[in-house]
Amino acid sequence: MPTLNINGQNHKLDVEPDIPLLWALRDTLQLTGTKYGCGIAACGACTVLLNGAPTRSCVTPVSAAVGQRVTTIEGLPTAKTGNKAARAVQAAWEKLDVVQCGYCQSGQIMSAVALLTSNPKPTDADIDTAMAGNICRCATYHRIRAAIHDASRTLA
Repeated sequence: MPTLNINGQNHKLDVEPDIPLLWALRDTLQLTGTKYGCGIAACGACTVLLNGAPTRSCVTPVSAAVGQRVTTIEGLPTAKTGNKAARAVQAAWEKLDVVQCGYCQSGQIMSAVALLTSNPKPTDADIDTAMAGNICRCATYHRIRAAIHDASRTLA
């Protein structure tokens, strides 16, 4: 029975260690903010942070997350607490009305937070590289890029 640290709390899960982390989050813990998209790590809808690094939870077995810090969209700090990058990204997403249908946005936000945590002043090329694995069917890429730049300016 694996124990995972998710959003700062330890959870002993009654799951097989080889099931994808996504299903442990969604089905076992009811953390449904992380979305299922493609199931092959190609779209990024299932992105969570594993020790701060964007990770596709649909292809990551639960056993790979044991002993690591898992952060989901539900665990991102609110505007009143937490890390500056998460607050800046959340505020920019709202300010610039980035979301269209919203399905991919939790994965987009998780990747943006990871980018700005490691690189608070990304160039367009840095953003393109960091966000390349996150697909938006509504094509809100220009708003996502603008929001990342806006969040970056608030981190100065």
